[in-house]
Amino acid sequence: MNHTHYGGFWRRMIAFLIDKFVLSLISMILVFIASLFLGLGFPFDLSINISEVITGTFILSYYGTTIFLNMVYFTYFHGTTGQTPGKKIIGLKVIQKTGDEMTLGLAFLRWVGYIVSGLVFNLGFLWVAFDRKKQGWHDKIASTYVINLRENSTDDKTD
Repeated sequence: MNHTHYGGFWRRMIAFLIDKFVLSLISMILVFIASLFLGLGFPFDLSINISEVITGTFILSYYGTTIFLNMVYFTYFHGTTGQTPGKKIIGLKVIQKTGDEMTLGLAFLRWVGYIVSGLVFNLGFLWVAFDRKKQGWHDKIASTYVINLRENSTDDKTD
């Protein structure tokens, strides 16, 4: 008898934190490159009036780039392999409810669901801890499950 083991809250949170760490490193590199283009140097040249450089335009550009980077990262990895680097390290995979592999379109919808999950005190992410099938709101929106590959592979060996 084959049982599906869903990825639990803590494992998913650790995988997400790993992914956010990777994204933070990439963002820092982009900020470093942007500072070079703006003539700030590195470390930042404090003789330049930072308040003139860090204007609404710079901040909007930074947040816009960060959001775009998150969208590309999660959509690409979930859509092509079903696993971000964090999920791969932890042994989790995103699949469709039907059991089929993910698609880029579905992965994008799931990323949009991340926004919804985080809107109200991250309740959509916390929902995973209480849901019977460990689905967050983003999983429900995209009709996906996160499965624990390590637990499922041990079931396959015992069947």
